[in-house]
Amino acid sequence: MSTSPHRTHLHDLAETAQRAAVALEAGIEAAVERFRSTIRAGGTLFFCGNGGSAADAQHIATEYMVRYRRNRAPIRAIALTTDTSNLTACGNDFSFDEIFSRQVEGLGRAGDLLVIHTTSGNSPNCLRAAEVARRMGIATVALTAKDGGRIRELVDLCLIVPTDRTDRAQEIHLAIEHAICDALDADA
Repeated sequence: MSTSPHRTHLHDLAETAQRAAVALEAGIEAAVERFRSTIRAGGTLFFCGNGGSAADAQHIATEYMVRYRRNRAPIRAIALTTDTSNLTACGNDFSFDEIFSRQVEGLGRAGDLLVIHTTSGNSPNCLRAAEVARRMGIATVALTAKDGGRIRELVDLCLIVPTDRTDRAQEIHLAIEHAICDALDADA
């Protein structure tokens, strides 16, 4: 009897999560501290990504602004993926590569934190956002996979999920972000 697809999917996800838990333990703790110091200093958390990673960016920004598992004061968080007028104007008038960096430049300030979701680590608009953030003194964390891509050289902290699968990486990115939310909710 063959194994059902859903069972295979869940087993593979569990194995990937276990590898990530071991490989990224110190990195996740470092990320918690970056988030914590940004929030305590009154900074803003910015999130970006493309496709499914854009959805993750929106999801996580909402967890901070509204609530995660318990009621608390809102935490300053913005997904740079949500303003369609801004995104399409920038893409049309400048370049799709600038859709996040333009917002970082206009909204960000030293003391903020830019969190970049990019499974390849090579998305030009994410790379450009990291470059602008660095220039402006904005801390950066990237969640990626595979070999980390070019983004790993441009950010302060890069959490590379040990998988070559985009779907697995996105599933683990969301779990990591929820673990960070849990740690920060405990502070509130």
